[in-house]
Amino acid sequence: MDTAKQFVARWKTEYDFKTYISAAASLMVTLIFAFYNGFLGIHHSSLWYGAICVYYIMLTLLRGLIITAAKRIFQRKSQKNARNNASLVISFLLLILNISLIVPISIMVKQQKPVSLTLIPAIAMGAYTTYKVIMASVNLRRRKTTSDSLVWLLRTISFIDALVSILTLQNTLIMVNSNGEDLGMLPLTAISSAFIWVAALLLSLNAIIKEIKRAKNG
Repeated sequence: MDTAKQFVARWKTEYDFKTYISAAASLMVTLIFAFYNGFLGIHHSSLWYGAICVYYIMLTLLRGLIITAAKRIFQRKSQKNARNNASLVISFLLLILNISLIVPISIMVKQQKPVSLTLIPAIAMGAYTTYKVIMASVNLRRRKTTSDSLVWLLRTISFIDALVSILTLQNTLIMVNSNGEDLGMLPLTAISSAFIWVAALLLSLNAIIKEIKRAKNG
């Protein structure tokens, strides 16, 4: 009982602790979402869903790497330098991962996705995406309250995750309405996809710049 009370108390008062716990939960949810996209990719022979599945798996591994690094760093005496170094390495990995996002985006823009979906997956995807975008946006602003570089990075990853969810929703809506045969949405798809991709890259670059500054300031 005391342990449960301590957990609740830390959850309410310690932002960093809450972030790590939420990240662990998000890790599992993201992995399930990755497998769902993988299932759609296999079931419908869709290269798009296969590529998104791989992206989400890598994003899950990146979150897991941050949580593992935080746990190991907590046990060290010199935590600040170790945390900054880990954050810098993970920031570069995040940039590489987001550069690779061009693969599923190019597939979607070219509409190489002969998949027919019903309205139910679109509604479910819309609700899930709306929730993720709202929570990620709120937490992206709140990250300014922390001095933990790994927590700051987790919130950045969560927002990028939400942006990619918008891409997935966009793709699903296009398939529901056109079955991948109508090219009339091509210009809008290209513009919105490019905007989201650039935003993800800028967030990654911003993370790298911030971690380099942290390293220089010791």
